[in-house]
Amino acid sequence: MREPSNAGDLHDRAAAAAEAIRAAFGTIPRVAVVLGSGLGELADRMTEAIAIPYDRIPHFPRPTVAGHSGRAIAGRLSETPALMLQGRFHHYEGHDLDAVTFPVRVLQRLGVRALILTAATGGIRSDLHAGDLVLLTDHLNLLGVNPLRGPNDDRLGTRFPDMTEVYSARLRAIARDEADRLSIPMNEGVYACMPGPSYETPAEIRMLRTLGADVVGMSTVPEAIAARHGGIEVMGLALVSNAAAGVLGMPITHEEVLSAGRDAAPRLAALIERVVGRIGESSPELGLAFGA
Repeated sequence: MREPSNAGDLHDRAAAAAEAIRAAFGTIPRVAVVLGSGLGELADRMTEAIAIPYDRIPHFPRPTVAGHSGRAIAGRLSETPALMLQGRFHHYEGHDLDAVTFPVRVLQRLGVRALILTAATGGIRSDLHAGDLVLLTDHLNLLGVNPLRGPNDDRLGTRFPDMTEVYSARLRAIARDEADRLSIPMNEGVYACMPGPSYETPAEIRMLRTLGADVVGMSTVPEAIAARHGGIEVMGLALVSNAAAGVLGMPITHEEVLSAGRDAAPRLAALIERVVGRIGESSPELGLAFGA
């Protein structure tokens, strides 16, 4: 029987989960992708893929949200080794942020050095429409809690990590270049993370617009903070699945979010495949990790 996710030392739990993944996959890619709501089919583009369900990984919670199947998959994207997490955990499901960011800690123990986070979001700016892609430049953590709160384990990262550049300028440049090559329009913007699970009110969206947010969601930010704490380079790609509350005056449903993900999956998959390939070309050391 698996221990609950909050049992024992975080570093040791992450090490145990990493060892199980390493045993299943053998060698571990240094580039990883986390797939958001409705975006799980991006994993279908992988070749030489091997999958392990989350319930076979020690200490991993199980996703409870539609569109998050719950598998770790290792294979190749554009001939570059990559690891995909098909499904994530959310604070609104009742998980504490240790559990939400636990997969990132496992990636850190596996030696992953570059992480692409994807998410379905609501568009706050009036020029953003369902299906648009937004490259994240920064974020607003409005969860009311930080995943680094509590005693710091120096084995995982420094007590006060710098967040001047959460989303790597180097990786953003690669993404912009590849989007241009593929003729995929791409915006840039700031992600506001709200607790959920209820969608935001029109008044909250007006507040977020005043604060400088361009898109809003319920994930990504805790993972990005934990990744930077652990020295992992981060890129964030948001899919606009709907206009945020009050922008168009229409109700929002999770089915709409999943549908937008399915429709945009081919474009997003093509972009991520090219970005992963470019990361591999520009950083050959990000090939495979052996016993990191």
